[in-house]
Amino acid sequence: MTNITYTVSITNPQLHLFDVELKIDKWEKKQLNLKMPVWTPGSYLVREYARHLQNFQVKGNKQNNLSYQKKTKNHWLIETDNETTINVKYQIYANELTVRTNHLDETHGFFTGAALFLYVPNFENNPFKVVINSPEKDWKITTSLPKITEENNSFFAENFDCLVDSPFEIGLQKQYDFTVENKPHQWIIWGNGNIDAKRVIEDTKKIIETESKIFSGLPYEDYKFILHLSASGFGGLEHKNCCVLNYPRFAFKKEEKYYRFMQLVAHEFFHLWNVKRIRPKALEKFDYDQENYTTSLWFSEGTTSYYDILIPLRAGIYNRSTFLDLLSKDISNYLNISGRKIQPLAESSFDAWIKLYRRDAYSNNNQISYYLKGELVTLLLDLMIRKNSGNQKSFDDVMAIMWDKFGKKEIGFTPEELKTEIEKVANTNLKEFFHLYLETTEEIPFNQYFEPFGLVLRGKKEDNDCPYLGLTVQKEGCIEKITFVEANSPAGKAGVDAGDELLAIDGFRVTSETLSERLQDYRAGDAIALTIFHQEELKTVKIKLAPPQASSYQVTVMKNLTKAQKENLHSWLGR
Repeated sequence: MTNITYTVSITNPQLHLFDVELKIDKWEKKQLNLKMPVWTPGSYLVREYARHLQNFQVKGNKQNNLSYQKKTKNHWLIETDNETTINVKYQIYANELTVRTNHLDETHGFFTGAALFLYVPNFENNPFKVVINSPEKDWKITTSLPKITEENNSFFAENFDCLVDSPFEIGLQKQYDFTVENKPHQWIIWGNGNIDAKRVIEDTKKIIETESKIFSGLPYEDYKFILHLSASGFGGLEHKNCCVLNYPRFAFKKEEKYYRFMQLVAHEFFHLWNVKRIRPKALEKFDYDQENYTTSLWFSEGTTSYYDILIPLRAGIYNRSTFLDLLSKDISNYLNISGRKIQPLAESSFDAWIKLYRRDAYSNNNQISYYLKGELVTLLLDLMIRKNSGNQKSFDDVMAIMWDKFGKKEIGFTPEELKTEIEKVANTNLKEFFHLYLETTEEIPFNQYFEPFGLVLRGKKEDNDCPYLGLTVQKEGCIEKITFVEANSPAGKAGVDAGDELLAIDGFRVTSETLSERLQDYRAGDAIALTIFHQEELKTVKIKLAPPQASSYQVTVMKNLTKAQKENLHSWLGR
């Protein structure tokens, strides 16, 4: 069997360069193809990792240079000259601190496999060895790959998927060990901040136990939470036996921000079942060379988003009032994105590669996030199942069935199979439901589904006395920049564009801080003269203001609930 070993060396971390050596033994062909992945599972965007590769060199076992040709942006073809041992060396520039890229400085090195390792096409199922050469003795190495016991700093990956799915955190780090359900867990924290590790560990235990109940146990032998405390970053990326999180270093004291962090933990941990093992058919086998299209990310990501606000409630981290506030914010966000009227949910999933992660100033006008709408469609399905079954079943049963039928064996599901399993649990034909809320832009009837649970969604009253203009302004330095204009709003119809500079209304200066107050002096139907700089040209446009529109919504408990409503609400959100 061909032996493939990666050696990753850190010599001058301040230069942000990983030195990588790929050694291939027992090669028997006249040519060797090497490729760099263009994306990493869990982050659905072609990120062109090869753009960070430099100083590519190839030698044979006699240290003679071998000729090669770059065939495409991420493909190298090497003439092996009958050599059986091939040594490839290259460097990867690593100065992007996210959960899906690489970062190297004088305190640590972090990398994800897809962004660092070249692979040999058709040899993805080979086993791999990874050797780490770190610059300092006190630098620790954390990865979910098993160690090779007889060798220092060496690790084993059974195939390339496993290698990509096992990020490395190398350097100065705090390690906290804890046990849940007799299985070892770790928090690995890089960076400094105001995090209370003891509190985080206790709440993490609750999340693990709560999610484990849904799936009847934990599908791993050990698990690691890798956290980067950064200046202002935010994000998470799931892996089979670990997750990587990025969070602002001083965002742990305020309850609202702490709860957001625990939602992030709940989200990425839930993914170890939903998407890492319960995968759409299109993601059953990864193609690292191009996009992998699926219409089911509404379930893989959106359903996970629904559970990330529900799990901390069940775990006792926050109460029902906080849950309803968080749900209200998500619904408010959804109802304030006009793109929900343009892009269906299934299309949002399919077009993730070109839209969700490539946002611009117009994005809210023509797209909707499958995270956000998927969460709300899952909410409707959960409430429907609970109501139809007299609270004997819930969407938990869907997740348990998907785990038993697809996740345990890691067999990909089709969109039709997912719909069938949901229909079985709901005990009703959902063809029209799926058509309306996955394939069209039909508005979601929240109150129709909330009413049996004694809840109602209302626009907040303070939003009702300000006429609608349809733009968002943000101060950038000394400029009042218009950052978003809703397409069919009064401002949009008048030709105001994102990027324009707001100057005045009816001849008087207005800013982002005073805009709402100024608009309250007018009524719907009034005409105003809006003065802007449009592409550096002074311009005044006449705009007719529209009736007020709610910008925020609140889910509240009705007064005088019936017995049935009380039972439904308590069954769903606890007492």
